[in-house]
Amino acid sequence: MSPAILLSFIIGYFLVLLVISYLTSRKSTDNDTFFVANRNSKWYLVAFGMIGTALSGVTFISVPGKVGAPTGDQFEYFQFVLGNAVGFIVVATVLLPLYYRLKLTSIYSYIEGALGQWSYKTAAGIFLISRIIGSAFRLYLVVIVLQKFIFDSYHIPFAVTGMICLLLIWMYTFKGGLKTIIITDSLQTLFLVSSVFLSIYFICRSLDMNVFTAFEAVKNSSYSKIFFWNDFMTSKFHFAKAFLGGMFITIAMVGLDQDLMQKNLSLKNIGEAKKNMFSFTAVFVVINIFFLSVGALLYMYATKYGIKVEKTDYLYPTIALQYLGIIPAMVFMLGLTAATFATTDSALTALTTSFCVDFLGFNKGETINSKRKVNIRHFVHVGFSVLMLLTIVIFNAINNKAVVTAIFSVASYTYGPLLGLYSFGLLFKNRQVADKLVPFICLISPAICYYLSTHSKELFGYTFDNELIIVNGLITMLGLLLTSSAKTKPVLNN
Repeated sequence: MSPAILLSFIIGYFLVLLVISYLTSRKSTDNDTFFVANRNSKWYLVAFGMIGTALSGVTFISVPGKVGAPTGDQFEYFQFVLGNAVGFIVVATVLLPLYYRLKLTSIYSYIEGALGQWSYKTAAGIFLISRIIGSAFRLYLVVIVLQKFIFDSYHIPFAVTGMICLLLIWMYTFKGGLKTIIITDSLQTLFLVSSVFLSIYFICRSLDMNVFTAFEAVKNSSYSKIFFWNDFMTSKFHFAKAFLGGMFITIAMVGLDQDLMQKNLSLKNIGEAKKNMFSFTAVFVVINIFFLSVGALLYMYATKYGIKVEKTDYLYPTIALQYLGIIPAMVFMLGLTAATFATTDSALTALTTSFCVDFLGFNKGETINSKRKVNIRHFVHVGFSVLMLLTIVIFNAINNKAVVTAIFSVASYTYGPLLGLYSFGLLFKNRQVADKLVPFICLISPAICYYLSTHSKELFGYTFDNELIIVNGLITMLGLLLTSSAKTKPVLNN
């Protein structure tokens, strides 16, 4: 497919988003609109839009690609998804009621009342660092695809491609913020889900299959194994590791992450927030089944036509953009663009919200919607856009996927201390942490976990995977417990 057609398609897509931004933000551009959408969002729009935010471009490309990876992944990822589902239920029944009871704008405000000022700043700082690196990594992987299939043809440098993507995101979010994102993410999720189903249709058509024969072919293929029960000690695929890892990663990276929780806090009450989370969970599980099915069908297609790619992440874009025809290529680009920008736009909004509330004290002193604070919020939003661009450029300069993935993995370790901080606050209400020691405990814990991840097999004969976040949280909580003392006065905010 011609790069010019793909580029025209993306430009048209963003013009639609800009029109939505204008319509949703023309009457109100204050901070209450930007941060929590005036707490008047519709739960079904939030639930549907969260699908696009939770999946991201990494899921869109990597999950289908891993199905036929040489490591023998098959449908192993679905074990992780089942853990995710349980984690979402925990978030809905334990954390969301707490956030609503305290009427929070930033979820890290809870830590200030429960543990102290240093703990509060540490929690918010962990989120900022982790989300910048995580979101930049996800956007980086998609910018690579856009660079390879579109912008290289025009000799446009990688940094300019990244800048164009972030500029477009900034343009449709800087006024309306969360109010705009709830609408645009719902639209982008519709595009993403449609692209998955349409991709299955086009691949099936190319393989001379209908839906029923495709289902049987996937079920009987060598790619469809879901549950792995063997070799608990050394296999990363064992069900217990994947399930528990998926559960606790969801609790930490969703329930303790300002990004997805900010959308929940924009709803009118806890009842609607719970409906949002439960319905979102059901759709999330089902859509991941289809992503895995796309992967199996792609590998069948590649085998039939002798297609080989240097990396599994290139399988889906290569077949969609070079083999299936113009309409399937447009469908793929639509889904990829929607998945990526639904993640990045909400991340920039959440980063801006957390910094303004947690570090600049927007929820204290003068009204949150004063003209001065609105202007400051604009500068902060621009600042995080630039910071994310610099991070993407650094990833590209490293030019080593293993190193970049390692950086992303290290960033994911920082959610373990958040798990430990919140768990301590909820479980040990009668103890007071040594507040100034908390930043050091939250640095030591992921460092220990990183060492364990690289040396546990030789030390204990055990290989860690996603379940390492549980150990991370426990180490943090143990450090807090050992340095804490009995409280001498009652807790005010929990």
